[in-house]
Amino acid sequence: MATHRIGDHTIEFVHRPRILSSAAVVGPKEGRGPLGSAFDLALEDALYGQKSYEQAEHAIFQEACERCLKKVNMPRERVQALLGGDLLNQIMAASLAARELSVPFLGLYGACSTMAESLILGSILVDGGYASPVLCAAGSHYCTAERQYRFPLEYGNQRTMAAQWTVTGTGACLLGDEGNCLARTEMATVGQVVDMGIRDANNMGACMAPAAADTLQRHFLDTGRKPKDYDQIITGDLGRVGSEILTELMEESGFPLRESQYMDCGLCVFDPKDDVHAGASGCGCSASVLSAMILPKLHSGEWKRVLFMATGALLSPTTSQQGETIPGVAHAIALEGGDQA
Repeated sequence: MATHRIGDHTIEFVHRPRILSSAAVVGPKEGRGPLGSAFDLALEDALYGQKSYEQAEHAIFQEACERCLKKVNMPRERVQALLGGDLLNQIMAASLAARELSVPFLGLYGACSTMAESLILGSILVDGGYASPVLCAAGSHYCTAERQYRFPLEYGNQRTMAAQWTVTGTGACLLGDEGNCLARTEMATVGQVVDMGIRDANNMGACMAPAAADTLQRHFLDTGRKPKDYDQIITGDLGRVGSEILTELMEESGFPLRESQYMDCGLCVFDPKDDVHAGASGCGCSASVLSAMILPKLHSGEWKRVLFMATGALLSPTTSQQGETIPGVAHAIALEGGDQA
Protein backbone atom coordinates (compact mmCIF):
# COMPACT_ATOMS: atom_id res chain seq x y z
CA MET A 1 0.00 0.00 0.00
CA ALA A 2 1.25 3.47 -0.87
CA THR A 3 2.39 5.54 2.09
CA HIS A 4 2.94 9.23 2.50
CA ARG A 5 4.96 8.86 5.66
CA ILE A 6 8.52 10.08 6.10
CA GLY A 7 10.17 8.38 9.04
CA ASP A 8 8.19 7.54 12.16
CA HIS A 9 6.32 10.78 12.89
CA THR A 10 6.17 12.85 9.70
CA ILE A 11 3.75 12.83 6.78
CA GLU A 12 4.13 14.47 3.36
CA PHE A 13 1.27 16.12 1.50
CA VAL A 14 1.59 14.96 -2.10
CA HIS A 15 -0.62 17.63 -3.66
CA ARG A 16 0.48 20.51 -1.41
CA PRO A 17 -2.92 21.78 -0.18
CA ARG A 18 -3.37 25.52 -0.56
CA ILE A 19 -4.14 28.10 2.10
CA LEU A 20 -6.54 30.24 0.11
CA SER A 21 -7.26 32.93 2.70
CA SER A 22 -6.93 33.78 6.36
CA ALA A 23 -8.37 36.18 8.91
CA ALA A 24 -7.70 37.16 12.51
CA VAL A 25 -9.97 38.96 14.98
CA VAL A 26 -8.41 40.00 18.29
CA GLY A 27 -9.13 41.93 21.47
CA PRO A 28 -8.22 45.50 22.45
CA LYS A 29 -4.94 44.63 24.17
CA GLU A 30 -3.77 42.63 21.16
CA GLY A 31 -4.79 45.49 18.88
CA ARG A 32 -2.36 47.79 20.71
CA GLY A 33 0.54 45.42 20.06
CA PRO A 34 3.17 45.33 17.30
CA LEU A 35 0.86 43.44 14.92
CA GLY A 36 -2.20 45.57 15.63
CA SER A 37 -2.62 46.98 12.12
CA ALA A 38 -2.16 43.52 10.55
CA PHE A 39 -5.18 41.95 12.24
CA ASP A 40 -8.44 42.06 10.30
CA LEU A 41 -10.31 43.42 13.30
CA ALA A 42 -9.16 44.62 16.72
CA LEU A 43 -12.09 45.01 19.09
CA GLU A 44 -12.65 48.05 21.24
CA ASP A 45 -14.38 45.97 23.92
CA ALA A 46 -13.43 42.47 25.07
CA LEU A 47 -17.13 41.68 25.54
CA TYR A 48 -17.79 42.43 21.86
CA GLY A 49 -21.32 43.52 22.68
CA GLN A 50 -22.17 40.20 24.34
CA LYS A 51 -23.54 39.45 27.83
CA SER A 52 -20.61 37.25 28.88
CA TYR A 53 -16.99 36.67 27.92
CA GLU A 54 -17.88 33.12 26.86
CA GLN A 55 -20.44 34.46 24.41
CA ALA A 56 -17.88 36.98 23.20
CA GLU A 57 -15.38 34.19 22.55
CA HIS A 58 -17.96 32.43 20.40
CA ALA A 59 -18.76 35.64 18.50
CA ILE A 60 -15.08 36.36 17.84
CA PHE A 61 -14.56 32.81 16.55
CA GLN A 62 -17.50 33.13 14.19
CA GLU A 63 -16.40 36.58 12.99
CA ALA A 64 -12.92 35.34 12.05
CA CYS A 65 -14.36 32.40 10.12
CA GLU A 66 -16.82 34.59 8.24
CA ARG A 67 -14.14 37.14 7.34
CA CYS A 68 -11.86 34.36 6.09
CA LEU A 69 -14.60 33.11 3.75
CA LYS A 70 -15.58 36.58 2.62
CA LYS A 71 -12.05 37.38 1.43
CA VAL A 72 -12.35 34.82 -1.36
CA ASN A 73 -16.11 35.12 -1.83
CA MET A 74 -16.61 31.59 -0.57
CA PRO A 75 -20.24 30.80 0.33
CA ARG A 76 -20.41 28.93 3.62
CA GLU A 77 -22.56 26.31 1.88
CA ARG A 78 -19.50 25.24 -0.11
CA VAL A 79 -17.36 24.57 2.98
CA GLN A 80 -17.13 20.83 3.40
CA ALA A 81 -15.64 20.82 6.90
CA LEU A 82 -14.78 23.14 9.77
CA LEU A 83 -11.96 21.92 11.99
CA GLY A 84 -11.43 23.98 15.09
CA GLY A 85 -11.35 24.37 18.81
CA ASP A 86 -10.75 26.63 21.77
CA LEU A 87 -9.99 26.49 25.50
CA LEU A 88 -13.53 26.47 26.88
CA ASN A 89 -14.96 23.33 28.41
CA GLN A 90 -16.34 21.13 25.61
CA ILE A 91 -14.85 23.60 23.04
CA MET A 92 -18.08 25.57 23.14
CA ALA A 93 -16.83 28.67 21.29
CA ALA A 94 -16.03 26.59 18.21
CA SER A 95 -19.16 24.48 18.59
CA LEU A 96 -21.50 27.47 18.79
CA ALA A 97 -19.76 29.11 15.83
CA ALA A 98 -20.22 25.89 13.84
CA ARG A 99 -23.90 25.95 14.77
CA GLU A 100 -24.29 29.43 13.32
CA LEU A 101 -22.18 28.71 10.23
CA SER A 102 -24.15 25.52 9.50
CA VAL A 103 -21.19 23.58 8.11
CA PRO A 104 -19.90 20.05 8.84
CA PHE A 105 -17.88 20.31 12.05
CA LEU A 106 -14.99 18.36 13.53
CA GLY A 107 -14.23 19.76 16.97
CA LEU A 108 -10.61 19.62 18.12
CA TYR A 109 -8.88 20.09 21.42
CA GLY A 110 -5.11 20.40 21.52
CA ALA A 111 -4.96 23.34 23.93
CA CYS A 112 -2.66 25.98 22.40
CA SER A 113 -1.52 23.51 19.71
CA THR A 114 -5.00 23.48 18.15
CA MET A 115 -4.21 25.69 15.13
CA ALA A 116 -1.39 23.44 13.93
CA GLU A 117 -3.52 20.38 14.63
CA SER A 118 -6.39 21.75 12.55
CA LEU A 119 -4.06 22.63 9.65
CA ILE A 120 -2.54 19.14 9.69
CA LEU A 121 -5.88 17.33 9.73
CA GLY A 122 -7.37 19.77 7.22
CA SER A 123 -4.44 19.19 4.88
CA ILE A 124 -4.93 15.44 5.16
CA LEU A 125 -8.58 15.82 4.14
CA VAL A 126 -7.75 18.06 1.19
CA ASP A 127 -4.68 16.13 0.06
CA GLY A 128 -6.56 12.82 0.16
CA GLY A 129 -9.49 14.19 -1.80
CA TYR A 130 -11.92 13.74 1.10
CA ALA A 131 -12.98 17.38 1.48
CA SER A 132 -12.31 20.79 -0.09
CA PRO A 133 -12.54 23.55 0.90
CA VAL A 134 -11.87 23.08 4.60
CA LEU A 135 -11.98 25.82 7.22
CA CYS A 136 -9.43 25.61 10.05
CA ALA A 137 -9.68 27.84 13.11
CA ALA A 138 -8.63 28.22 16.74
CA GLY A 139 -9.49 30.83 19.34
CA SER A 140 -9.24 31.82 22.98
CA HIS A 141 -10.21 34.62 25.36
CA TYR A 142 -8.18 35.94 28.28
CA CYS A 143 -11.15 36.40 30.60
CA THR A 144 -12.67 32.94 30.03
CA ALA A 145 -9.33 31.17 30.30
CA GLU A 146 -8.46 32.86 33.60
CA ARG A 147 -11.84 31.96 35.07
CA GLN A 148 -11.58 28.34 33.94
CA TYR A 149 -7.94 27.50 34.60
CA ARG A 150 -6.83 29.88 37.34
CA PHE A 151 -8.91 32.58 39.08
CA PRO A 152 -11.79 34.84 38.02
CA LEU A 153 -10.59 38.36 37.24
CA GLU A 154 -12.65 39.75 40.14
CA TYR A 155 -10.42 37.85 42.53
CA GLY A 156 -7.50 40.14 41.66
CA ASN A 157 -4.83 37.51 42.29
CA GLN A 158 -1.12 38.22 41.85
CA ARG A 159 0.34 36.76 38.65
CA THR A 160 3.73 35.05 38.78
CA MET A 161 6.51 36.25 36.49
CA ALA A 162 6.40 32.94 34.57
CA ALA A 163 2.71 33.40 33.79
CA GLN A 164 1.55 34.17 30.25
CA TRP A 165 -1.39 36.25 29.07
CA THR A 166 -3.99 34.32 27.08
CA VAL A 167 -4.70 36.00 23.76
CA THR A 168 -8.22 37.19 23.13
CA GLY A 169 -8.68 36.34 19.49
CA THR A 170 -9.27 33.81 16.74
CA GLY A 171 -7.33 32.97 13.60
CA ALA A 172 -8.93 31.15 10.67
CA CYS A 173 -7.55 29.69 7.42
CA LEU A 174 -9.34 28.27 4.40
CA LEU A 175 -7.67 25.24 2.77
CA GLY A 176 -8.42 24.09 -0.74
CA ASP A 177 -7.05 22.08 -3.65
CA GLU A 178 -7.12 24.83 -6.29
CA GLY A 179 -6.98 28.58 -6.72
CA ASN A 180 -4.54 31.36 -5.89
CA CYS A 181 -3.09 30.91 -2.44
CA LEU A 182 -1.12 32.54 0.34
CA ALA A 183 0.92 29.40 1.05
CA ARG A 184 0.97 25.64 0.64
CA THR A 185 1.23 22.93 3.28
CA GLU A 186 4.18 20.66 2.53
CA MET A 187 4.62 18.16 5.37
CA ALA A 188 3.79 17.78 9.05
CA THR A 189 5.22 16.13 12.14
CA VAL A 190 2.64 15.02 14.69
CA GLY A 191 3.96 15.35 18.22
CA GLN A 192 3.87 12.97 21.14
CA VAL A 193 2.69 13.91 24.61
CA VAL A 194 5.69 14.78 26.76
CA ASP A 195 5.39 15.18 30.53
CA MET A 196 8.34 16.38 32.62
CA GLY A 197 6.41 16.38 35.88
CA ILE A 198 5.54 20.09 36.09
CA ARG A 199 2.46 20.97 38.14
CA ASP A 200 2.57 24.77 38.05
CA ALA A 201 -0.47 26.04 36.11
CA ASN A 202 1.19 29.45 35.94
CA ASN A 203 4.22 28.20 34.02
CA MET A 204 2.92 26.97 30.68
CA GLY A 205 6.21 27.65 28.90
CA ALA A 206 8.08 25.10 30.99
CA CYS A 207 5.32 22.52 30.37
CA MET A 208 5.37 22.94 26.59
CA ALA A 209 9.06 23.47 25.78
CA PRO A 210 10.14 19.80 26.19
CA ALA A 211 7.35 18.71 23.82
CA ALA A 212 8.42 21.37 21.32
CA ALA A 213 12.01 20.14 21.46
CA ASP A 214 10.89 16.53 21.03
CA THR A 215 8.78 17.33 17.94
CA LEU A 216 11.51 19.45 16.37
CA GLN A 217 14.11 16.73 16.84
CA ARG A 218 11.79 14.09 15.38
CA HIS A 219 11.07 16.35 12.40
CA PHE A 220 14.74 16.83 11.61
CA LEU A 221 15.54 13.13 12.08
CA ASP A 222 12.59 12.01 9.92
CA THR A 223 13.22 14.43 7.07
CA GLY A 224 16.99 14.81 7.15
CA ARG A 225 16.50 18.56 7.26
CA LYS A 226 18.29 20.99 9.53
CA PRO A 227 17.17 24.31 11.04
CA LYS A 228 18.97 26.17 8.23
CA ASP A 229 16.54 24.66 5.70
CA TYR A 230 13.83 27.00 7.00
CA ASP A 231 13.69 30.78 6.77
CA GLN A 232 11.97 30.73 10.14
CA ILE A 233 11.12 28.14 12.78
CA ILE A 234 8.12 29.49 14.63
CA THR A 235 6.74 28.15 17.91
CA GLY A 236 3.29 28.98 19.08
CA ASP A 237 3.02 29.93 22.68
CA LEU A 238 6.20 29.23 24.62
CA GLY A 239 6.68 32.81 25.76
CA ARG A 240 9.90 34.03 27.27
CA VAL A 241 10.44 31.13 29.69
CA GLY A 242 9.59 28.35 27.25
CA SER A 243 11.59 29.86 24.39
CA GLU A 244 14.72 29.98 26.51
CA ILE A 245 14.23 26.36 27.57
CA LEU A 246 13.64 25.24 23.97
CA THR A 247 16.77 27.02 22.76
CA GLU A 248 18.84 25.25 25.40
CA LEU A 249 17.30 21.85 24.65
CA MET A 250 17.89 22.20 20.91
CA GLU A 251 21.50 23.23 21.50
CA GLU A 252 22.01 20.09 23.56
CA SER A 253 20.34 17.91 20.90
CA GLY A 254 22.71 19.04 18.14
CA PHE A 255 20.11 21.14 16.28
CA PRO A 256 20.85 24.67 17.52
CA LEU A 257 18.39 27.40 16.61
CA ARG A 258 19.93 30.67 15.45
CA GLU A 259 18.33 33.72 17.00
CA SER A 260 17.78 35.25 13.56
CA GLN A 261 15.72 32.31 12.33
CA TYR A 262 13.72 31.38 15.42
CA MET A 263 10.71 33.25 16.78
CA ASP A 264 7.85 32.58 19.17
CA CYS A 265 4.35 33.91 18.56
CA GLY A 266 3.97 34.49 22.27
CA LEU A 267 6.60 37.24 22.09
CA CYS A 268 5.06 39.00 19.05
CA VAL A 269 1.55 39.90 20.15
CA PHE A 270 1.67 42.40 22.99
CA ASP A 271 3.20 45.83 23.39
CA PRO A 272 6.18 45.65 25.78
CA LYS A 273 4.51 48.48 27.72
CA ASP A 274 1.62 46.14 28.55
CA ASP A 275 2.94 44.02 31.39
CA VAL A 276 2.12 40.46 30.36
CA HIS A 277 5.09 38.94 32.20
CA ALA A 278 6.32 35.93 30.14
CA GLY A 279 4.36 36.77 26.99
CA ALA A 280 1.24 35.54 25.20
CA SER A 281 -0.42 32.12 25.03
CA GLY A 282 -3.77 30.57 24.16
CA CYS A 283 -5.23 28.94 21.05
CA GLY A 284 -5.69 32.37 19.52
CA CYS A 285 -2.02 33.28 19.90
CA SER A 286 -0.38 31.24 17.15
CA ALA A 287 -3.61 31.29 15.09
CA SER A 288 -3.78 35.08 14.93
CA VAL A 289 -0.03 35.53 14.32
CA LEU A 290 -0.23 32.95 11.51
CA SER A 291 -2.82 35.08 9.75
CA ALA A 292 -1.40 38.52 10.54
CA MET A 293 2.31 37.93 9.92
CA ILE A 294 3.42 34.46 8.84
CA LEU A 295 1.15 33.93 5.83
CA PRO A 296 1.64 37.48 4.49
CA LYS A 297 5.43 37.03 4.56
CA LEU A 298 5.12 33.71 2.72
CA HIS A 299 2.73 35.26 0.21
CA SER A 300 5.04 38.20 -0.50
CA GLY A 301 8.07 35.95 -0.99
CA GLU A 302 9.97 37.40 1.98
CA TRP A 303 9.95 33.88 3.43
CA LYS A 304 10.11 30.82 1.16
CA ARG A 305 9.60 28.07 3.72
CA VAL A 306 8.78 28.09 7.43
CA LEU A 307 8.14 25.47 10.07
CA PHE A 308 5.07 26.46 12.09
CA MET A 309 4.78 24.58 15.38
CA ALA A 310 1.97 25.33 17.80
CA THR A 311 2.52 24.09 21.35
CA GLY A 312 -0.06 23.09 23.94
CA ALA A 313 -0.16 22.52 27.69
CA LEU A 314 -2.80 19.83 28.19
CA LEU A 315 -4.07 21.33 31.41
CA SER A 316 -7.31 20.40 33.14
CA PRO A 317 -8.48 22.22 36.27
CA THR A 318 -9.89 18.95 37.61
CA THR A 319 -6.72 16.87 37.25
CA SER A 320 -4.52 19.75 38.40
CA GLN A 321 -6.54 20.08 41.58
CA GLN A 322 -6.06 16.34 42.07
CA GLY A 323 -2.28 16.77 41.90
CA GLU A 324 -1.77 15.51 38.34
CA THR A 325 1.13 16.84 36.28
CA ILE A 326 0.67 18.94 33.13
CA PRO A 327 1.56 17.16 29.87
CA GLY A 328 2.65 19.09 26.78
CA VAL A 329 2.31 18.47 23.06
CA ALA A 330 3.56 20.20 19.91
CA HIS A 331 2.63 19.72 16.25
CA ALA A 332 4.72 21.09 13.39
CA ILE A 333 3.68 21.83 9.81
CA ALA A 334 6.00 23.02 7.03
CA LEU A 335 4.58 25.85 4.94
CA GLU A 336 5.85 26.95 1.52
CA GLY A 337 5.25 30.30 -0.13
CA GLY A 338 2.21 30.48 -2.38
CA ASP A 339 1.39 32.76 -5.28
CA GLN A 340 3.30 35.98 -4.71
CA ALA A 341 1.42 39.24 -4.31
